[in-house]
Amino acid sequence: MLSGRRLDLLDPSPVDIEIEDIAHGLARVARWNGQTLGELPFTVAQHSLLVLDFCEALRPDWPARWRLAALLHDGPEFVIGDMISPFKSALGEGYRTIERRLQTAIHLRFGLPASLPETVAKTIKRADRASAFYEATQLAGFAVDEALVLFGAPEGAPAVTLRIETTAEVQARYLNRFRTLLAELDSR
Repeated sequence: MLSGRRLDLLDPSPVDIEIEDIAHGLARVARWNGQTLGELPFTVAQHSLLVLDFCEALRPDWPARWRLAALLHDGPEFVIGDMISPFKSALGEGYRTIERRLQTAIHLRFGLPASLPETVAKTIKRADRASAFYEATQLAGFAVDEALVLFGAPEGAPAVTLRIETTAEVQARYLNRFRTLLAELDSR
């Protein structure tokens, strides 16, 4: 990693996880395998920030720890990239195991439980699907009817108009949101 850490992908340690590495990587990983409109890719970092925004709209009473979990929900992708769901399924359990181990290390590094409570995970998934709906219809060329079938209606998530940010902008915004949430956690 650029931080100088050496991360073992098969047995990741929380002590080898740095938020700067996560933000740097996610700000450079394209969603939709880069198959989006515009000159710049829509990145996993920007997607993660949108999921956090939607979680805050869906659960305005959520404590900082669950909002932090929402921000970090695709954290493993900073080293393994963003793969479309059908390909993840084709890769099978080996891929899912690596992804889970990385997510666990990330959670433990930042004081989150290794596994999230089911209600928290479901809310994050709901926000994730709402984000996918808007990304699909505004950036990836999906018709609204097609996106409704694949992702469902983005109920409870505010309507958004997506604007793709530069790598530097989204990386800075991701780190800022992380630090704000961490400060909120530390103040309790």
